[in-house]
Amino acid sequence: MLRSRIWTTTGLLTIWAASALAQVAPTLAPFSNATGSKPPAPWRVVGLLGAAKPLTAFDITTIDGRAVLRVRADHSYANLVHDLNDVMLASGTQLRWRWRLDQPLPAADLRRRDADDTALKLCLLFNPPLESLSAVDRGLLAIARSVSGEKLPGATLCYVWDNTLPVGTLLHNVFTSRLRFLVVDSGVRAGNPWVSHQRDIGEDFRLAFGPEFTTLPPLEAVAIGADADNTGGQSLGHVADVTLSP
Repeated sequence: MLRSRIWTTTGLLTIWAASALAQVAPTLAPFSNATGSKPPAPWRVVGLLGAAKPLTAFDITTIDGRAVLRVRADHSYANLVHDLNDVMLASGTQLRWRWRLDQPLPAADLRRRDADDTALKLCLLFNPPLESLSAVDRGLLAIARSVSGEKLPGATLCYVWDNTLPVGTLLHNVFTSRLRFLVVDSGVRAGNPWVSHQRDIGEDFRLAFGPEFTTLPPLEAVAIGADADNTGGQSLGHVADVTLSP
């Protein structure tokens, strides 16, 4: 009887430990721990596929005594990407971050191809099963991955700080339906204050992609970006540590 009880207790502890480990969200390298001007590894700059455009600048600066990421776009395009290797997120995983917009892009308009720019965005890159995509999307994605050498996402959700669109606006990218934008901040705020956000990734993914996917796909990367290549403008923003947590 004692042996049976010990075995049962051990089994329950094993199950509890496995469940606890499954709830641990991946860690993103914090900007606050940076010791130089470059964003800490594994954050890396990725430009636009097949385009010889200037790269948006990403570097570490200090504001209020804390190291943060500075994002400067000038007729440019690029994303700062943190690879995660297809992490399966637990239900209810939260994305948290703080950012501030110091210089917006007045001419940007995500509804138009000639003005498809963002002064500040935070994106989640997902790797859904290829069979969940249309034949056309599968073909385009395969070609793009082959040419770029990058593991390009099959579904991307970007939180954006827009210039004019109301908070809560959800729209497709004008160039590809595989990218969706969700406006979480809009316009200029007096004094350029820091704005904090906490988002439920699963809920937002369902909001953005609806019935296209039955489950939340693996998360392959997180990206921060700004682009001003279409409007030919300049923008400036800052982003503090970005975290994922159960």
